[in-house]
Amino acid sequence: MGGVKKTLLQIRGRPVLLHALQPFLAHPALEAMVVALPPEDAGDPPEWLTAFDPRIRVVAGGESRGESVYLGLQALPDLDVLMVHDGARPLVSPETVDACFRTAAGGVGAVAGVPAVDTLKEVAGPDGETELRILHTPDRQRFWHAHTPQAFPGRVLREAYDRARDQGFPATDDAALVEAAGGEVRMILGNPENLKVTRPEDVPVAEALLAREWAG
Repeated sequence: MGGVKKTLLQIRGRPVLLHALQPFLAHPALEAMVVALPPEDAGDPPEWLTAFDPRIRVVAGGESRGESVYLGLQALPDLDVLMVHDGARPLVSPETVDACFRTAAGGVGAVAGVPAVDTLKEVAGPDGETELRILHTPDRQRFWHAHTPQAFPGRVLREAYDRARDQGFPATDDAALVEAAGGEVRMILGNPENLKVTRPEDVPVAEALLAREWAG
């Protein structure tokens, strides 16, 4: 994004982050929310965030995604269900939020996602190369793209993070930590439009999708 923070980009008059938070704040079961910001922003967070809803609390994130989630967990009260969402996903639907919540409330983890539609290839070669040898073509019917939110029974997620920190297990994905700790996680069919704003070309796509949603 050329150095621009993705969550602060304006889409249809609001920062990406606010679009991402709204479906959670609208859920009737939500009691508390923590937003992990870069340390340089957490000390003086934007007023549009802190004044948006009294349930929002801001914490300084860590050097990695996993560290930021862990720090966010420490700032939350003891809750039956914990949900983790990427602030750069402004198009998550209320239906997806609710489906993940209900699965986690039932005692198992939940990851929103969509089935893979492209053929997948396993390749060999150095990172960054543009020509790599194909090793294997797996059956794509067994593969899904994992999105967020990811939702878990509160105790399960906290214990998985504590275990990962004790063992030095890298936390690139919350569900992977729960799986490594022996917990059950289910894939929940989400909305295909739940894109992550990552590249400049994602912004007009998100604009168009939000415009269609508001028009509907």
